Amino acid sequence: MSGKQIEISEVGPRDGLQSISAIMATEDKKRWIAALANAGLREIEVGSFVPAKLLPQLADAAEIVRYARTLPGLTVAVLVPNARGAKDAIAAGAHKLTIPLSVSETHSLKNLRKTHEQVLEEVRQIRAQLDQLPAEQRPSFEGSLSTCFGCTLEGAVAEEAVLRLGEGLMKAGCDEVGLSDTTGYGNPVQVRRLIQLVWSHLGRDALNGIHLHNTRGQGLANVLAAVEAGITTVDASMGGIGGCPFAPGASGNIVTEDLVFLLEAMGYSTGVDVDRLMAAREVLARGLPDEPLFGFVPDAGLPKGFQYAEPQPEVVA
Repeated sequence: MSGKQIEISEVGPRDGLQSISAIMATEDKKRWIAALANAGLREIEVGSFVPAKLLPQLADAAEIVRYARTLPGLTVAVLVPNARGAKDAIAAGAHKLTIPLSVSETHSLKNLRKTHEQVLEEVRQIRAQLDQLPAEQRPSFEGSLSTCFGCTLEGAVAEEAVLRLGEGLMKAGCDEVGLSDTTGYGNPVQVRRLIQLVWSHLGRDALNGIHLHNTRGQGLANVLAAVEAGITTVDASMGGIGGCPFAPGASGNIVTEDLVFLLEAMGYSTGVDVDRLMAAREVLARGLPDEPLFGFVPDAGLPKGFQYAEPQPEVVA
């Protein structure tokens, strides 16, 4: 296990901010994102290209993307709900696009106001846009299988539906799929099983990342199951802010600060410096002074003598 690298994708500036009523000032967002990048986070989901009337918290997404593009070595990720949003995200310069497809169609209609087939048609249109760009300028394109472990609106979600829709996303033009526990229903046994099923059905390269919530206290346990199964990218949100505003009770993102400590303590290298991460947390706290921030490591600090995992050297073919 020692030396294996896990990428933490920070989703606070999107998933975190979209779920709270306060609107963080654009300049505060920029300072926060810069501090996150300075801490060593190499992928940050900085916004969502949805209509401002639906999520005024993210109305400045294009400006934020353009700013984040100036930070060296940072992959600038965004969520897009449709082809129109993708067009705007591409114009702003995003490196990575993610479109959510809720396995629960009830949630899909609530979240995107679209059926499964309508979302897949949006994927096809986005793929067509991307294919018009020179290969070196194309953002990567992920389809997120939301509510894949269960849904507060429908209850249990069939694994067969996850596999069928995952295949649909890949055929429609996504480069990869991600698993998203939108409502915090998942447990470690489910996580391990669904990862293996998706790999068996779609191939190992089709799934690299997972988005987990801590709504019922299973977040870090589910992370452990995912990385031990072989997942290499895990989403998290600084201070645990956020959730899904269109799924009742879908609170509790995994706390980035606690996740970094867990992985580094176990020998997984994240490339993130905890002291600089705490400095970024202070920037967030100043930008959202009335928003509660969660996490055990920020309160307890690092253990005496704590050592970071050694990064795995690159293998030259």
